[in-house]
Amino acid sequence: MPDKTDPNIEKTLITTKLSKLNQYLRFLKELQKSTIEEFTGDFKISGAAERYLQVAIECIIDIGNEIISSLQLKRPERYRDIPYILSEAKIIPKTFAETIASMIGFRNLLVHDYSSINLNLVYEFLQTKLSDFEDFMKYIAKWLEKT
Repeated sequence: MPDKTDPNIEKTLITTKLSKLNQYLRFLKELQKSTIEEFTGDFKISGAAERYLQVAIECIIDIGNEIISSLQLKRPERYRDIPYILSEAKIIPKTFAETIASMIGFRNLLVHDYSSINLNLVYEFLQTKLSDFEDFMKYIAKWLEKT
């Protein structure tokens, strides 16, 4: 693992992305207060949730890619490989890698199947998965402290 002075670690980029992720998470927590009826009945609410979930997950992808690149780890063949590579490098727990991989799969639904997305599924994700973003931020912050 690189030492604290390793110039290849783009700490500023990673911390900027973590800050953006935290900003998106705060907004998502506001949307989380919506009832299912408000969520499915108001495109402004559901559309905002879809978009901010997408960009929040993309922050995770970007942070993961930056760490992988900085540490010159195995290149991911697809986005879903990123958390497993981070896990192999002991940056996130192995059990958490599957959680992040599932989130990335959900992002793919938002991006590629947007015309047929089930709003109940988006609402459920919003209600149950925000803590996973917080956990990811904690793991990365802990790793940054050690590098």
